Amino acid sequence: MNKPSIPKGTRDFSPMEMSKRNYIFDTIRSVFSLYGFKQIETPAMETLQTLLGKYGEEGDKLLFKVLNSGDYLSKVDRDELMEGNSLYLASKLCEKGLRYDLTVPFARYVVMHRDELQMPFKRYQIQPVWRADRPQKGRYREFYQCDADVVGSDSLLNEVELVQIMDTVFRRFGIRVQIKINNRKILSGIAEYIGAADKIVDITVAIDKLDKIGIDNVNAELAADGLSDEAIRKLQPIISLSGSNEEKLDVISDVLKHSETGLKGVEELRSIFGMLTNIGITNEVQFDLTLARGLNYYTGAIFEVKALDVQIGSITGGGRYDNLTGIFGMPGLSGVGISFGADRIYDVLNALDLYPKDAMSGTELLFINFGDKETAYCLPIIKKIRENGIATEIYPDAVKMKKQMSYANSNNICYVALAGENEINEDKVTLKNMATGEQQLLTVNEVIKIVSERR
Repeated sequence: MNKPSIPKGTRDFSPMEMSKRNYIFDTIRSVFSLYGFKQIETPAMETLQTLLGKYGEEGDKLLFKVLNSGDYLSKVDRDELMEGNSLYLASKLCEKGLRYDLTVPFARYVVMHRDELQMPFKRYQIQPVWRADRPQKGRYREFYQCDADVVGSDSLLNEVELVQIMDTVFRRFGIRVQIKINNRKILSGIAEYIGAADKIVDITVAIDKLDKIGIDNVNAELAADGLSDEAIRKLQPIISLSGSNEEKLDVISDVLKHSETGLKGVEELRSIFGMLTNIGITNEVQFDLTLARGLNYYTGAIFEVKALDVQIGSITGGGRYDNLTGIFGMPGLSGVGISFGADRIYDVLNALDLYPKDAMSGTELLFINFGDKETAYCLPIIKKIRENGIATEIYPDAVKMKKQMSYANSNNICYVALAGENEINEDKVTLKNMATGEQQLLTVNEVIKIVSERR
């Protein structure tokens, strides 16, 4: 018989791994709530009409499509089948697909529920997404996104609060990060300045790779995209800017003095940095002109977070977009959002061993099972202990003590409670500390006090 397996690019998570993942989700969720964001969920499946054409040609290829229910071949004739045009056949055989991200479903949600929503609408969403990508280290076909977005407001206060959220989350995790920020309007202004306004997408895609492939390869890619030598030459001092945020903004402001769009971007960043200086942010916030982020729908501020103590890609990203819902016939709704990469954060916390002990804790107290009479005595006691918030189990079978103690050890249970004839007569239990081996005869209230104090 074949051994069972799971699809490539997916994972099982053990109880210990789930404790860690829940710590991540709970931390992010609590910070989102602290800033007034409300949770929504959308279906795992969306109609292909909703998904197709929203992620570019490459994105469309990475959509997992779901076969129609029932006789899915009924709409296809034999000649079409024999031709084997997979894209055409998929359109006939599949009306649904698994969501590729949380942003397009969110846009669809806003348009469908527009009459019920109070603007500005602040939502967060923590759900899995699916991509038919080639699995490799750190890249999965099923993974979680943790998104927060504000739609229906142009105020830069939203950008400031999102930077605060990123700073707060990583401070709570104990991860030292650098929060990078740029503005798409500045990138558009630069494209104008070097005389290649029509190449803005090519320029931003190439600049976005600077960290990974280096300046020479970026220049080669720009040349291959049709930029002139003169345009590439004018771009060099801009993408190798240095100094403080203010100094860099001053230089760019001078370079872009004839670009209305570029100067608007500079002004927006000055406002954001000004507000952040007044608040005080723990982690460094850096103006990084090479930050472009590949998605073309960003129109204002763009964000990216890098961990400082672990070599890994971006662990959070996002930005301002002006027409999220235009794809569904509701133009002009501005929004700004961020997405935490839960899987990469998981890897960083593992690498730096930053999980708090109480996040990993499971059962704190195990009652040994000596038989029916003893169990009848223990059950009301266990109920009272659980009511005091202590995770408590009773071993289900009256087997040898050694087996029950082995269960406690293998599950890292700190205390074991024993109640035999002597304990029942005295209306007490014996509490054993599994780390020290110390045993004490105690009342139920004393047991609750000792186990609670250990936390």
